[in-house]
Amino acid sequence: MTITQNPLLDFSDLPRFDTFKPEFVTTAIDALLEKNRSVVAQLASATTPVSWAGFVEPLEEATEQLGRAWGIVGHLNSVVDTPELRAVYNENQPKVTEFWTELSQNIALFEKYKLLKHGSEYAGYSAARKKIVDNALRDFRLGGAELTDEKKQRFAEIQEQHAALSTKFSENVLDATNDYALFVESEAELAGVPDDAKQAAHAAAEADGKTGYKFTLHFPSYFPLLQFGDNRALRETIYRANATKASELGAKADWDNSANIVEMLKLRDEEAKLLDYKNFAEVSLVAKMAETPQHVIDFLEDLAKRARPYAENDLAELRAFAATELGISDLQAWDVAYASEKLREQRYAFSEQEVKQYFPEDKVMEGLFRQIETLFSVTLKPDTAPVWHKDVKFFRIEKDGQLVGQFYLDLYARKGKRGGAWMNDARGRRSSAQGVQTPVAYLVCNFTAPAVVDGVVKPALFTHDEVTTLFHEFGHGLHHMLTQVDELGVSGISGVEWDAVELPSQFMENFCWEWPVLQKMTAHATTGAPLPRELFDKMTAAKNFQSGLQTLRQVEFSLFDMHLHFDHDPRGSKTVQQVIQEVRAQVAVITPPEFNRFQHSFGHIFAGGYAAGYYSYKWAEVLSADAYAAFEEADTALALAETGKKFQAEILAMGGSRPALDSFKAFRGREPSIDALLRHSGMAA
Repeated sequence: MTITQNPLLDFSDLPRFDTFKPEFVTTAIDALLEKNRSVVAQLASATTPVSWAGFVEPLEEATEQLGRAWGIVGHLNSVVDTPELRAVYNENQPKVTEFWTELSQNIALFEKYKLLKHGSEYAGYSAARKKIVDNALRDFRLGGAELTDEKKQRFAEIQEQHAALSTKFSENVLDATNDYALFVESEAELAGVPDDAKQAAHAAAEADGKTGYKFTLHFPSYFPLLQFGDNRALRETIYRANATKASELGAKADWDNSANIVEMLKLRDEEAKLLDYKNFAEVSLVAKMAETPQHVIDFLEDLAKRARPYAENDLAELRAFAATELGISDLQAWDVAYASEKLREQRYAFSEQEVKQYFPEDKVMEGLFRQIETLFSVTLKPDTAPVWHKDVKFFRIEKDGQLVGQFYLDLYARKGKRGGAWMNDARGRRSSAQGVQTPVAYLVCNFTAPAVVDGVVKPALFTHDEVTTLFHEFGHGLHHMLTQVDELGVSGISGVEWDAVELPSQFMENFCWEWPVLQKMTAHATTGAPLPRELFDKMTAAKNFQSGLQTLRQVEFSLFDMHLHFDHDPRGSKTVQQVIQEVRAQVAVITPPEFNRFQHSFGHIFAGGYAAGYYSYKWAEVLSADAYAAFEEADTALALAETGKKFQAEILAMGGSRPALDSFKAFRGREPSIDALLRHSGMAA
């Protein structure tokens, strides 16, 4: 099959999603694996001289093509899951995993990187090239290159088994999510639920040929029921379904992730021991900013201690309000979002539903683009490219008239699409004889799609939380696309420590709370009027509503993750459920019900690369709040422009070409401080 016939073998430009078929996958992956193995064999040969041009570049060229092709398959598997695509993904994943493991264990390549490090060329390398060599040496050690042949074989088996279990974990969550449906016949049962949520539920029921309303476990569908629905029994029903999905208490035994979780933890622990580490947390932290698992635990426990008084106060207020105003004397998990929304409405005299009317998609996107253009002196324009779904849009970013990056935007939740929001790279920036290859990103969210009411398409309306999510993912995208590093291994997000990768994303969230920004990105769905200043002031007053509870919730997830990979014995008698209960007993003020199986759909750590790294969100929040404080300190338009320029130059442009702490210090002129985070969260002394 030629390149023109198989789009996965065409690297001349953007992915050809319009001609993709699942049957192309195996042919392309087999061809690329064969090519890569041939290149590796040649480079590993004693006769191949060790130089950047003769050794690193050919290896990078071959592996980048495999990474890009498999990246397209993995991306499609997460956004347009079909039985055919899933089958071919699962068929090829072991082969791809096997190759990457082989590569990381290739002792001849490892020795050549050592020669590069100690050779005469090294002194003349750029900082980016030196970092690539150092990262490669670290990754060979972590990949088992120094193990005996027998241990290498077991290490490879672990990688393959783990990859399969991780995929199965995701599939179980997706299948359990797609399968569930709560049908409500009478509109009277949906008292309190916003009209747009009811319209979407009615359209979903009609699409199934049913009457009434259909609610699913996709977030935009079930959460309005929990947050606004007056019917307590319905809230409990949907909460229970969501809290038990993909567990032993869920709908189907086939989708139970219990055994997958335990098996993955055992494999990670075994991998750590093979590499001579005490636990997987130590392995995970080798490539991160944090020094030791205890360092992370101390950071989280300190944050919990600071947040706890605020969280206890939040909960006491909520319980008192629920009892006196709502007649709920025994506040349950399925009441928390509902009672919180009612308390927010009473205290600040607005509801999230009221705010949502001011954020139609077109105005939000216009405001987001304007903010990016203002901060970083770039231009964002619509662009054209083949896409995987009719709702996907494509754009380009230019600076001084020159293309610097492009991105796909896939905003809406739908069947066959993994939940959550994320940024992934389609390709990275690199320089070659042909010129500079510009970076391309996938930006994916799961917002409510535009509703069709009486044949008329209504614009999608976003909650303020969704607007914040959008800014967050764009922060990741900008980190990837505004890089000025030309070496693929450390351009954009490549090579950035995992606990610093959230810095630009969380930094961007802050602009969702600036009046000049929001003013220009709002227009009421009915009247077209911008967000009133009075309503914005109420939102700002409510910004840190329950921030103590929110902080403890993130600390709970982070500590659970760290303890699972640090001091929990996956072969011992203590269960994963007991670990999360112990963490909750230590830090939580709201304890979920016994049946809650949050961990069974905790994709971040079991299917998303955050194992022993979920703490990164809070860690990077310290960095991002402190970085944003520099913008708060800029007191003139000129100072603001200069700060934006410096942030771009010292953090976004540098990618992974130097340690993240060095980039932060180059921007801020000092070490990071937790003070700004506590102040922004309303938890400063």
